[in-house]
Amino acid sequence: METRLVISPPERRELTQVARSRSARAEDVTRARIVLDLATGAGVRAVSRRLDCSVNTVRLWRDRFEGERLGGLYARHEGRQPDSGAERLEARIIDWTLHRKPADGSTQWSTRSLAKQLDTTHMRVARVWAKAGLQPHRMRRYKTSSDPDFETKAADILGLYLKPPVNAAVFCVDEKTAIQALDRLDPVLPLSPGRAERHGFEYFRHGTLSLYAALDTHNGAVLGKTAERHTSAEFVAFLADIIASQPETREIHIIADNLSAHRTTRVTAFLEQHPNVHMHYTPTYCSWLNQIEIWFSKIERDLIARGVFTSKADLKRKILKYIRHYNQDAKPFKWTYRNTANRIK
Repeated sequence: METRLVISPPERRELTQVARSRSARAEDVTRARIVLDLATGAGVRAVSRRLDCSVNTVRLWRDRFEGERLGGLYARHEGRQPDSGAERLEARIIDWTLHRKPADGSTQWSTRSLAKQLDTTHMRVARVWAKAGLQPHRMRRYKTSSDPDFETKAADILGLYLKPPVNAAVFCVDEKTAIQALDRLDPVLPLSPGRAERHGFEYFRHGTLSLYAALDTHNGAVLGKTAERHTSAEFVAFLADIIASQPETREIHIIADNLSAHRTTRVTAFLEQHPNVHMHYTPTYCSWLNQIEIWFSKIERDLIARGVFTSKADLKRKILKYIRHYNQDAKPFKWTYRNTANRIK
């Protein structure tokens, strides 16, 4: 009769943690489960059947644990010796990946095309790429600002976020144009277990609306209105709505991008009539500096992308309803700019 394996409470806690881990190596999890099962009084053969491993494996780790306790639960296999010339081949794979293109005109290598070129296996190429952090199949786009006053304008806007003027209101303003009122011709199949919500491919477009929105950076609340068109007159009317929402003597700072409708003579005349309103324009191609773009991405995900709208009036009603509910629990965005010494001094 086999004796029951005895483990201490601290050992049990550590083994249980490993056995339940989703990130530990599979072999470590198996060893921990073997020891825990043996500690319940189960026999070697019962544990081997339960964990789908050999009897010799269970005996091996039982003996290792009895002799060295937790310190013995590691593999002694030294692994196979690296192939001769492996480092040279790895260097060639990295060099070809970074500095050469396929002869067939492709823009990037695949594991199989590079393996064929270097007379190796595609799995070796994949392992080298993973080790070096190379992903030739992926590409990301970027846009750099060509504004000569980038640092000055960006520092001005970041200052409004991080240390706004006392007793002043700061609003991030922009318009989301051409929001389509799309109505689906086929019924929407709802979400169900094992199946995502499904929309029909065909749709009917009832028209478009533009959404003007202003984000209060102090409390995160959003002031919004819809319009048929996005013109300078509509922008000025929206600025008037922002002013009306604030006390008459309060300084108001508006952050906006360089859209032509934001810099017309009509806007200039409006600012001259309201000296307490100050416009701060983002550098060119730097919409990421305007926090309202973060909120636009949120309403796009929550409402617009999957919404079904039977008319432009229905679209307007649902947008304004979303804004009202959002403002009930609005929170400001926590703005951070890492490594400021890199671009902005």
